[in-house]
Amino acid sequence: MPLSSAFPSTTDPVPTYNRPAHRRDFQIAIICALPLEFDAAILLVDEFWDQNDRQYGRTSGDKNTYRNGRIGIHNVVLMLLPNMGKTAVAGSAANLRTSYPNLKLALLVGVCGGVPFPGTYEALLGDVVISEAIVQYDFGRRYPGEFIPNETAETIPSAPNKDIRTFLAYFQSDTGKDELRRNAANHLQALQNAASIKNYRCSFRYPGPAEDKLFAATHLHKHQKQSSCDFCCGEFDKFCSKAAEASCAELGCDESQLVPRQRLERKRNLHWEEAPGPDVFIGRVASADMVMKSGGHRDQIAKRYNVIAFEMEGAGLWDEAPCIVVKGICDYADSHKNDIWQPFAAATAAAAAKAMLGRYTPTDHLELSVHGTGKSKVY
Repeated sequence: MPLSSAFPSTTDPVPTYNRPAHRRDFQIAIICALPLEFDAAILLVDEFWDQNDRQYGRTSGDKNTYRNGRIGIHNVVLMLLPNMGKTAVAGSAANLRTSYPNLKLALLVGVCGGVPFPGTYEALLGDVVISEAIVQYDFGRRYPGEFIPNETAETIPSAPNKDIRTFLAYFQSDTGKDELRRNAANHLQALQNAASIKNYRCSFRYPGPAEDKLFAATHLHKHQKQSSCDFCCGEFDKFCSKAAEASCAELGCDESQLVPRQRLERKRNLHWEEAPGPDVFIGRVASADMVMKSGGHRDQIAKRYNVIAFEMEGAGLWDEAPCIVVKGICDYADSHKNDIWQPFAAATAAAAAKAMLGRYTPTDHLELSVHGTGKSKVY
């Protein structure tokens, strides 16, 4: 092979993208519910279009605040929701569609509670979940001692459009999933480096396998020793607000009740730099206006609806925009939930979202100007 073809020329022109003229030129939206999630997504923007007071505005009545930039070849509008939950995202997404009428894809990026064993696999904290459907599991009737879901409305009725279905199909292939994992790992490292350079309060670093603890679903996060706590030590288990605010170490949660996992053990035996990066799971995601913090209910709902994660905004966005939920697993949706893994999970989700966009094909022409040539490429 000639030397010139084996090594790219260092004099190749650096591509630059034209700044969009109008909000109609934006096809991709990234929506986050928490400031932490938004910070992670912002770190992966390649170029901002709204610097130096050059904002794109919004339609009358739109109360959202936006950032505008470029990720790869895509013009992207980023939005932080005012609150968590279906109602907040539905109203904000409706306004988003009026200000950005040509949106083709909205990515709901952030953190979620994961099902520990989706199918025959093991999910670990920091892995990424991608939705192929949304299940609204809190729609039904509450009876004394039991909640009965509405069977006819358990799944959001409108399926993703064909564009999204074919897009997700690629990542369900071994080729696509391997590409997604590798590119997400590269973007994750870039995000962490950017956070360090910008001196962010949060480093988005991997907490380590020792912090990845999955307790048996029957082992509750409560005062474990005999005490005066009537809620935890009474005849019937009741919610204890003091226990909920305490760590597992403070409560004395029994680590003999930890569930052994082969994939986690393999990570323990490797240096953190050698350990494989986060995995990616595509499947049905459960959505509701409540945080799942019960291992027993988690397993019941996961089995009943074949879901792989729990989150709070997907059901509100599903009917307002063509969307995909991309969220990192920060806890196991049980009573031992804590916030240690939230930054890293937010980072892995943002990295996976950027990796996905690298394979998304825009439907309109996008002009790419190249320094020093006076020419352009059209995508």
